[in-house]
Amino acid sequence: MHDQILEICSELRNFAEPQRARVHQRFFKTGKGEYGEGDKFLGIRVPHIRKLVRKFRGLSLADTVKLLHSRWHEERLFALLVMVDAFKKGDTHPQEEIYSLYMASTKWINNWDLVDLSAPHIPGGWLFRRDRVPLFEFAGSDDLWKKRIAIISTLHFIRMKDFKDTLHISEKLLKDDHDLIHKAVGWMLREVGKKDLEIEEQFLRKHYMNMPRTMLRYAIEKFPEEKRQKYLKGII
Repeated sequence: MHDQILEICSELRNFAEPQRARVHQRFFKTGKGEYGEGDKFLGIRVPHIRKLVRKFRGLSLADTVKLLHSRWHEERLFALLVMVDAFKKGDTHPQEEIYSLYMASTKWINNWDLVDLSAPHIPGGWLFRRDRVPLFEFAGSDDLWKKRIAIISTLHFIRMKDFKDTLHISEKLLKDDHDLIHKAVGWMLREVGKKDLEIEEQFLRKHYMNMPRTMLRYAIEKFPEEKRQKYLKGII
């Protein structure tokens, strides 16, 4: 293994907390039949990982990929945050190369935190001024993490007050049967509402009666209590 990779792995392990690792094994649902089945944790806090990302800024994409293919969750997260950092800077590696690597690596972007901390920045950032077809293809996939990448990537669009594809992908995922997709869609609808409440409510008035309960609860979480109850009781 490359010396720099060995150094990174060693430094990550300096922050490992065995008790936290055990908690993360349960929290990220790593048991048999659960969405994170088989994932392995070292028990490292995200701020510590970010600190090492800054220290090893400029890591080659070849070495980044090796870490992204790790069986250890935190090494994959480190690799993704290196990619996010490089993408934002856009001067060490071409953004298109980082985006293409990301979209080809979803096998290893396989838990909700890995998606949520990377998708808005890389696919969201790259596709903002480009054709969003790849996100619609992901949304139509049978793969849980591709679907979550599809909707969470649109957070970048929302921040730029571009809501149409968030709403289109949300509509496409309304009948999805996984709780993690319900939560993700509800969260993105809530984010739309922070920018333009009327647009969120137009979508909700059309769909709330047929929307999974968790999705609706996430979408209306910040509403005044009286309005929340009307949505929950179906009397809007």
